Amino acid sequence: MSWSRRRAALWERIPGGLDGRRMLSVAFVDRTGSGLWEAVSVLYFTYVAGLSLAQIGTLVAASGAVGIAGAPIGGRIADRLPLTRVLVGLQSLRAVAAFALLTTDNFVLLLVIASVGSFGDRSANVLTKLYAARIAGSDRVRYQAVSRTVANAGWAVGGLAAAGALAIGSVSAYEWLLAGNALSFVGSALITALCAEPQAPSRTVAKSGGPAARPSPTNPWRDRRYLAFVASETVLFLDDAVFKVGLPLWTVHATDAPHGLVPLLMVLNNVMVVGLQVPLARFGATTAAARRLLFPLSVIFALSGVAIAASAVHGAALATAFLLIATAAFTLAEIIHATISWELSIALAPDEAQGAYLGVHGLAQSVQRSVGPLAVTAAIATGPVGWITFGTVIAGTCLVQHRLARPRLGRTPLSVPSVTVSEH
Repeated sequence: MSWSRRRAALWERIPGGLDGRRMLSVAFVDRTGSGLWEAVSVLYFTYVAGLSLAQIGTLVAASGAVGIAGAPIGGRIADRLPLTRVLVGLQSLRAVAAFALLTTDNFVLLLVIASVGSFGDRSANVLTKLYAARIAGSDRVRYQAVSRTVANAGWAVGGLAAAGALAIGSVSAYEWLLAGNALSFVGSALITALCAEPQAPSRTVAKSGGPAARPSPTNPWRDRRYLAFVASETVLFLDDAVFKVGLPLWTVHATDAPHGLVPLLMVLNNVMVVGLQVPLARFGATTAAARRLLFPLSVIFALSGVAIAASAVHGAALATAFLLIATAAFTLAEIIHATISWELSIALAPDEAQGAYLGVHGLAQSVQRSVGPLAVTAAIATGPVGWITFGTVIAGTCLVQHRLARPRLGRTPLSVPSVTVSEH
């Protein structure tokens, strides 16, 4: 089989049909724009908008706080209105907000605009996952793995383009990067508008002869088990803060490794996610399988903490080796947790309120963005013992989540294993 035919066959096997493939295009375009902007946003507000450090800190914190509300509100709206139209509206809102940033250097206006954009970002993120869950059905874990791989590739493309623009360093370069981010939202909205409305899941009917299913709460704020699950997710998402804050600061301030290693660690993370997310997703393709993965995930998190603590050893070579091991381990944990999180967040939600529940689940990542940097800086401040404790706490949280995710009596599993051809 020729390469073009092989590629076409692989493309056809993506769950969700034509709309699934279109949403993968949305993921690539969206994340390419994010890669263009997020790496230079602070520099834009400094050199183009002329904001002070205190103003930038306030803007980032305040807009992030508004964004936290986007996930649950967006999810609740999606349970009441056509999902595709809501997504198109949110992508358009993000585009308007991004273009609006170009029009002013007034701090108050920038704060309002950035907050609107942050709200749209978090809402769109949750609803894109909801769309994937509805179109992919029982293959949702595989689809999400492919989507995450495509998104990471888009992020890398945008990041490389941003790096080239930074080499120029002019005001125009920063403005074009922001405009590129805005245009990515326009493109995402146009592609999403071509997608059909996915069928919302129906209520599960108990099998004949089986135990009667207990009614599930349809308000996530009254579902204590789901709220506890979301709280545990906030802890497991701390790997994000490790890569954005922990590893760079620890490498530079606490190890003998060369400072130039930091970007290489980020490259290793990105390459591993792109290469392994889809192959490893098969091990969590059902609710029960995803729940079982929490045991090896617990071990990996514990070993990750030990590895990064060991990098404080004297000598550049040894420090580099342990940092590479720690990066690989944390990345493996990130990949496995992404599969588990995606499956369990849907499996624990009642079919008739998936949007509302996924919206509450989205709070885990939003809250982690606030508390994560504090957690990793605390680990750095306490040295190797801090990192060992950090890994141990996350490992213990995996075991807690395993108990929280136990099946409800009489509830039909939401994912069933599918028979597929080998991915290799």
